[in-house]
Amino acid sequence: MLDATLRRNRGRRLALGVATILMLGAAPTAIPQQAGGTQTAQDPQDAMTRKLLARLDLEKYKATIRGLAQFGDRRQGTERNRKAVDWIEAQLRTYGCPTERVRYVYDPPARAPRAAEQTPFEPVIASGEVRLGPGGSRYRGIQRLTGVNTDPSAQADARLRELNAEPAVNGPREEVYCTKVGTKRPDEMYIIGAHMDGHGWGEAANDDGSGTALVMELARIFSMPDVQTERSVRFVLWNNEETGLNGARAYVEQRAGLQGKEDPPGSGRYPEPKWLAMIQHDMMMWDHGMPRADGTWNPEQRPEADINIEFQSTALRADEAMKLAFFFRTANEKFATDYPAAVGPHMTNTDSGPFMDFVPALSLRENERGMHTGAGWNPTWHQPLDVYATFSDKDFRLGLNAAQTTGGAVALLAGVKIVE
Repeated sequence: MLDATLRRNRGRRLALGVATILMLGAAPTAIPQQAGGTQTAQDPQDAMTRKLLARLDLEKYKATIRGLAQFGDRRQGTERNRKAVDWIEAQLRTYGCPTERVRYVYDPPARAPRAAEQTPFEPVIASGEVRLGPGGSRYRGIQRLTGVNTDPSAQADARLRELNAEPAVNGPREEVYCTKVGTKRPDEMYIIGAHMDGHGWGEAANDDGSGTALVMELARIFSMPDVQTERSVRFVLWNNEETGLNGARAYVEQRAGLQGKEDPPGSGRYPEPKWLAMIQHDMMMWDHGMPRADGTWNPEQRPEADINIEFQSTALRADEAMKLAFFFRTANEKFATDYPAAVGPHMTNTDSGPFMDFVPALSLRENERGMHTGAGWNPTWHQPLDVYATFSDKDFRLGLNAAQTTGGAVALLAGVKIVE
């Protein structure tokens, strides 16, 4: 349990740290030094990173999302979910990225029924902060009701109604990951993740096919035979996110205590390298602005579309996560081709949460989780509309720019090298 005084003091330090970084206008030097020295605009490591990121491919990114969509919403506890896990693993293996699985059991107690008197918009926002006053409230302006569609008749496509018809059943679960082993520090690693399960009677193309495809696209380019990294990088596709981050929690419970242990001794193998940071990707493509006054939404992406880099200001490792977030923003400025990035302190309801007290943890998204998604800025969220055909190339490119942001930052931190 965190001490309340510690949290308050951390909040004061955090506010001061944000102000300092904004005044400096640069990423904190402690983060680049992990990768072997402060980076400059002329640094050859930047050129190496650009060469790696040039291998990202919009059409391959789209094809992976389309491949995931063939399994419908990939709801956990169903055959379509299990087939999707197998498909993801097969794809990772074709990239030359050696795969493993985490196994756990999902068998939660039955949920209490929702009280009838509760309103759709409650004063507790998604980030867990109470904002009642007009000055501090995040529920201002035009909003749209949000929720999870559980009505199959809301899906107009008969094929998807049939594909998504099998209900979830509690029991054993599996999730897959693969690892790029570091050449100099195989005992340390960065974790790049996204959840592959969804629900809502659509194709879960955005939530979270977009994040899953991003992680897989990064796994593809980092796993190329001529690519080396000094530190290890792990690519994880979580299961059971929609039920409460259960796949990520299972990973932490099973593997946190194994960090940095050589097994067998003297082998030079580290089944669970020490965690240096965890970066999650959840809903990467829809940034079309707030709902219109009549509750409808803009089908066109807004001109101000950007990538949100979030850390959680109440985490034990908040100070380090904040520095890492600004380092990622600098990587976006260096390497992203189309869209800028913004940093926010309200990371919540995502698979980086179980890691945030162990290691600096970030979440990259299309919108701020509490202010935007929670107030109805994304009509595809958990809805039948979340299908591949809903999105345009502008939307897909927003996801690819998030891949450029994460790929660029991790390439610098892990010490990427392309062997000529």
